[in-house]
Amino acid sequence: MKDKSNLKSLDQFVEEQYGIIGTPKRDKFEKGYEAFKIGFLIHQARLEKGMTQEELAEKCGTNKGYISKIENNIKEVRISTLQKIVELGLGGHLEFSIRL
Repeated sequence: MKDKSNLKSLDQFVEEQYGIIGTPKRDKFEKGYEAFKIGFLIHQARLEKGMTQEELAEKCGTNKGYISKIENNIKEVRISTLQKIVELGLGGHLEFSIRL
């Protein structure tokens, strides 16, 4: 049985590796993590709808390669394009929130 005394929460690990929120290194990490989450959420929604990347691309007026790059966090997506993907392609509704 492993010793659990060295276990850390994800928040603890991120803070140790990237610093506290508001530092440049942490801000860079958070920005990258948000982009990763967007791609992951699109990927999961597409799979739930039983769609291929090509089918999603056709519905929202883009191409398969672009969808792939977004899902794999290779390409940043514009808000207007994200809205088309979510609403036209996936039949969903895009919501944002701002935390200060």
